[in-house]
Amino acid sequence: MSHAVLTVSGDTMIKMKKAYQKHLSPKTPPGGVFAAKLTGCTITAYQSGKVLFQGVSAAEEAGKWGSPAPGKPVQKVSKAPSIFSPPPNIAELSIVGSDEVGTGDFFGPMTVTAAYVKKEQLGLLKEIGVKDSKNLNDDQISAIAKDLLHIIPYSLLILHNPKYNELQKQGMSQGKMKALLHNKAISNLLEKIKPDVPEGILIDQFAEPGVYYNYLKSAPPFKSQTYFSTKAEGIHLAVAAASIISRYSFVKEFEKLSKSAGMILPKGAGPKVDQAAAKLIKKHGKDYLAAFTKEHFANTQKARKLAGL
Repeated sequence: MSHAVLTVSGDTMIKMKKAYQKHLSPKTPPGGVFAAKLTGCTITAYQSGKVLFQGVSAAEEAGKWGSPAPGKPVQKVSKAPSIFSPPPNIAELSIVGSDEVGTGDFFGPMTVTAAYVKKEQLGLLKEIGVKDSKNLNDDQISAIAKDLLHIIPYSLLILHNPKYNELQKQGMSQGKMKALLHNKAISNLLEKIKPDVPEGILIDQFAEPGVYYNYLKSAPPFKSQTYFSTKAEGIHLAVAAASIISRYSFVKEFEKLSKSAGMILPKGAGPKVDQAAAKLIKKHGKDYLAAFTKEHFANTQKARKLAGL
């Protein structure tokens, strides 16, 4: 897959966002202005003024707006080193899997779980319904999680909103937070299951392996037999189990927040979220949101505007 990078002015970026209006993605990465997906090309614009074009049509699409910066011609994006790719038989192995929930939700914490599933337990987990949590509703997740908590060893970490906001204001990106939490959950679990040694560690990939390990400069990582893959929930039940436990915890924490807020808080980061946040501001003041939300999300400004601030 080829890519091209342009540096554009603020006016040009506004024009680009307008031009790609019909192709905008609902989620924008940290530090991003917009993301759009076209046939053959994905476009991501950042607050720094850089715009990344990726895909077979990257050069053609970038050419509509300018030329790549000198010394940075369209080139091939290197793939993750093969040592990080899961082996073909990973679904049959005893694996520690990790996954997180809540990163795209304005309200609520971020929950990260590492779970250890032995090969002998794979059949049992299938019987109780463990699978990709995206295919399960909250009631199903709750029922399955209550069984899982007594069947497999796991490590669950919850990053509550006040601490999340504190770290973000100190300059830590959400990506680094996730890397540190995944690493800590895995570390805790490896200690818990000793003397057992898993046949591998599988992380649901949210960053390239090199970027992930760069985030962990201040923390000892586990590189040995550690694999990364997107959609890892469908590759090994350990990741699916970790996702279910993370989701279960997230829902429970969400219920607590709703109770504290005195209203049912909506999930996600859409218009209903803005309206709920504006309601809380009107009732309790603008500073009230810090304990309930990820303040750097665009929803904060939208809610304040709705609240008349």
